[in-house]
Amino acid sequence: MSSQIELIKILRDRTGAGLMDCKKALLENDSDIEKAIVWLREKGISKQEKKAGRTAAEGVAWVLTKGNKAAIIEINCETDFVANSDPFRDLVKAVNKAVLDNEPKTKEEALECKTDSGKTIKDLFLDATIKLGEKLDFRRFAIIEKKDEEIFGPYIHMNGKIATIVILQGGDASVANGVSLNVTSCNPTYVYESEIPAEIVARETEIETEASKNDPAFAKKPEIIKQKIIEGRVRKNLCANVLASQPYVLDETKSVGSFLKENNATIVSFVRYAVGEGIEKKQSDFAAEVESQMKM
Repeated sequence: MSSQIELIKILRDRTGAGLMDCKKALLENDSDIEKAIVWLREKGISKQEKKAGRTAAEGVAWVLTKGNKAAIIEINCETDFVANSDPFRDLVKAVNKAVLDNEPKTKEEALECKTDSGKTIKDLFLDATIKLGEKLDFRRFAIIEKKDEEIFGPYIHMNGKIATIVILQGGDASVANGVSLNVTSCNPTYVYESEIPAEIVARETEIETEASKNDPAFAKKPEIIKQKIIEGRVRKNLCANVLASQPYVLDETKSVGSFLKENNATIVSFVRYAVGEGIEKKQSDFAAEVESQMKM
């Protein structure tokens, strides 16, 4: 029969939980390893509930391709330290593969997908919560499909701070990867200028028209010239968010559009995930936190 120390070691190796947690789990479950694992996972659920109010804005965005399909995901944690840890990276890659293999349509479906280990994604998150001790969030994912004649351009920036996937018609893998680098670097909103909604153009025109009233030199110009100047300013502002109009980052003497034309390629679509975008990070009040701790 294994000694208590050996059991603690086995439990720690299997769950990644701390020594004292493993010891307590074994005491609570008559030294039964399997029951202790379940107990730790249940405690992990309660830990998640306690962390519900905390902000998980760090993490990793990742992309994986297989044949004509790709999956891009974002998983969040609370600190960059955990985001760069091996257990968190293993979680990200296991989830990405499971999403690609199972093609879920919703996050609820995704959480029930089986991974290569036989566990569901939900189970992996519970295990990782015990191991890492932080709030974790499977924030989003997308399944992308292409046609046989189309080309994927995946790109992962700064080891997972940004993940991008581009689909091109024509060109080759190097062209697709170059465009994907542009999407990663410049964060476009639209592929082509024609995609900009009329209401966005109207709003920008109104802004530029109002701004022009503060320019005495502008007021002296003929109306037809004023109109053309405003149209030019609006186009310049909006095209900064249009992928085809942006400078090509590997050769800024040309636009992405001209680079694509040189290579007989067109953009079909793109998806770009940047870790934590849109998540409001809470600003901690250190003095208040210390005072709170002193009162405990």
